[in-house]
Amino acid sequence: MKTLSVAARFCGPPTSANGGYFAGLVATLASRTLTVRLRKPPPLDTLLAVHESAEGFLRVLEEQELIGEAEPQRLELDPPPRRPHYLEAVEASRRYAGFRYHRFPTCFVCGTHRARGDGMRIFAGPIPELGVVAAPWVPDASLDRGDGKVRPEFMSAALDCPGYYAVAMQDQMMLLAEFTAHVDRLVHIGEACTLIGWELSARGRKHEAGTALYDGKGELCGRARALWIEPKPSG
Repeated sequence: MKTLSVAARFCGPPTSANGGYFAGLVATLASRTLTVRLRKPPPLDTLLAVHESAEGFLRVLEEQELIGEAEPQRLELDPPPRRPHYLEAVEASRRYAGFRYHRFPTCFVCGTHRARGDGMRIFAGPIPELGVVAAPWVPDASLDRGDGKVRPEFMSAALDCPGYYAVAMQDQMMLLAEFTAHVDRLVHIGEACTLIGWELSARGRKHEAGTALYDGKGELCGRARALWIEPKPSG
């Protein structure tokens, strides 16, 4: 049996893991692309058991409670044909909705209260003429795999939050329910990268987003598809 634990630094909401980081951490336990479904908010600083079936299915549990499950999956996702350049992403980030109001300002990926070198500070703002949100990202040394490249779970984390800002036009509350990320290759520490997010579909409370990560040369390095769900109204 394998185990994993999410350190408090890698939170989304204050008391649970960032969903993209959690999904990336689960994916590091397999040698293939996975669709990760979050059944409960992943707890922080807690040892979680990971059970793997002969077919490659994973179940992540806190004692007997199911936190998440994953299955092998092929990611079919084509980014928009026109990607923004890095400087366009810098300009778009000035329009980041989280600067006006942020539900989780200490989020490891997109939180405005996280300092450089602590949080990833990925602030995706809209580019209406392209139908995307975009953000610049320069990975810092704390994300180093040990060879000058970003660890794969941080690549997955980077692909998470821009998807929310692509589909939450009214800044409505949403929870990440499902995440499928595929890393084509790891980017380098200190590289000027660009992230984009775009809406794929909207059906009632369910919203599907695509995200993509480009390196300093504009080459596609990672993609993800995410399902975000608005909670049912109380009462």
